Amino acid sequence: SLREIASGRDLKKFLSAIAGLWVLSILGGCCSFLTLAYIGVVLLFTVPLIYDKYEDKIDPYGEKAMAELKKQYAVLDEKVLSKIPRGPLKNKKKD
Repeated sequence: SLREIASGRDLKKFLSAIAGLWVLSILGGCCSFLTLAYIGVVLLFTVPLIYDKYEDKIDPYGEKAMAELKKQYAVLDEKVLSKIPRGPLKNKKKD
């Protein structure tokens, strides 16, 4: 749920949300909203077509990228994330 992500319990989703918002803030500083919307619409229509056409060539790169991301996350988890103490999450009282 959103509460678990915001509190840091689901660390992968929490970090991916932070990274996504950071990328959006960088892009938002460079371009106007209409430009970003136009680029988004163009990508929504072209990326699936390109993937369908070149699926055999794209999939190995995706598999390599996922393997590398998993390795990097394991290193990050070992060196940093596992050392962060986590306290209990207090539940709100519902009357």
